[in-house]
Amino acid sequence: MSSSVSTAPTTAPTRTRGLHTGAILAIVLVSYFMIVLDNSIIFTGLPQIQAEMGLSPGGLAWAQNAYTLVFGGLLLLGARMGDLLGRRRVFIVGLALFGLASLLVGTAQNEIWIVTARAFQGIGAAIVAPSSLALITAVFPAGPERTRATAAYGTTAGLGASLGLVVGGALASWVSWRAGFFINVPIAVVMIILAVKYLPGFETIKGRFDIVGAVTSTLGMGAFVYGIINAGETGWSQPLTVWPIVAGVVILTVFVVNEWRARQPIMPLRLFASAERSGAAVARLLFAGTMIAFFFFTTQFFQGVYGWTPLQAGLGFLPMSLVQFAASLFVSRLTRRFGNAWLVVAGLVLVTAGMAWMTQISAQTPFVLGAVGPLILLGLGQGFAFGPLTSAGVAGARAEDAGAASGLVNTAHQLGSTLGVAVLTAAAAGAATLEEHVVDAYVGGTVMLVVAVVAAAVLIVPAERRHRTSQ
Repeated sequence: MSSSVSTAPTTAPTRTRGLHTGAILAIVLVSYFMIVLDNSIIFTGLPQIQAEMGLSPGGLAWAQNAYTLVFGGLLLLGARMGDLLGRRRVFIVGLALFGLASLLVGTAQNEIWIVTARAFQGIGAAIVAPSSLALITAVFPAGPERTRATAAYGTTAGLGASLGLVVGGALASWVSWRAGFFINVPIAVVMIILAVKYLPGFETIKGRFDIVGAVTSTLGMGAFVYGIINAGETGWSQPLTVWPIVAGVVILTVFVVNEWRARQPIMPLRLFASAERSGAAVARLLFAGTMIAFFFFTTQFFQGVYGWTPLQAGLGFLPMSLVQFAASLFVSRLTRRFGNAWLVVAGLVLVTAGMAWMTQISAQTPFVLGAVGPLILLGLGQGFAFGPLTSAGVAGARAEDAGAASGLVNTAHQLGSTLGVAVLTAAAAGAATLEEHVVDAYVGGTVMLVVAVVAAAVLIVPAERRHRTSQ
């Protein structure tokens, strides 16, 4: 079932000369940074939120999970909206929704209010995240210019997650947990003004909107994500875990069948014909899942085992963040010399080594001796891997599939974030102490990263080699 609408294609902007590409990239990166930041900025403020509102443990979990659930469930729809309704228009609407939702989170007074507002934030994020990457793909021509832009985008994803803990911890200690959300409002307003001024318009043509694909992808992804989230809270055998996952799988099967037959699908299955893009999706899902779980568990370790304040816990991640930023500055140069694929593999190997090293930490291990070394490896690996992994995720996609390809990248990232926390929480559930719980999660994360390395080596490396040989 499809509905004909006037669309903005992904082929080219209506004007190609005189584009302020620097301003466009800044708008995209700042907006995406704001979105990614909210994935982790809430972690260090959770104790304050619980104390201030008297949240139940379940309500506290849903203050984060509501955002993740809606974000993950609506990503494919958000990506296709940009293709069909116009990237600039959709991007601006997404920023407006996210800014308004951030204001509502910051003014929340009770459990229902904050959970609902966080879900509303997820809607805005699901629109902005894929639209931002699609804008890069459309505005920057294939080659070194796009490589640098996507590398910056990938770096933003990693830095936003880690710096969110630093920013969240500082604001929670010095001002209030609410400040982390209020700050989004002026940023969103400024980005909207700049987007109106600098983002190019796109040609409009007649297109068809894949209604069945939109509904089934949203419901299927939402049900699946809900089941994963619930597994992390109550276990894998509970009905509220099993049935949503089963329902999600069934609905997503209907979605795949529909996408195979639809004339203009919301997620063209031809995207998966590329081993490079498929490998990037698998590796990113496991990579992002492990890292967001790492932030989640390490914050607990710093505060619950080391007895640190939220600010100290946030600052504990600085060795990783600083090294990641420094490493990302060399990505374009290293890509030209060694290729995109090998940089992905090298980055993932470094992250795996850092995670394996973290399994040795204990309450008796000083921070400098037990955590700084692993954090440096994690930062170095993330700095090398994030940008090239993003490039691999959209490599070779048709111009008209730019939005869908970016949606696939962001869906893998968001589902991975949800899956990682849920799976590793469930895997470490039998631990007797918080220290053991966190270390068990690190062990599980190491296993996930090993699989990510294998996926990159088996799928991404040969695909890039074939591409170079054919040129």
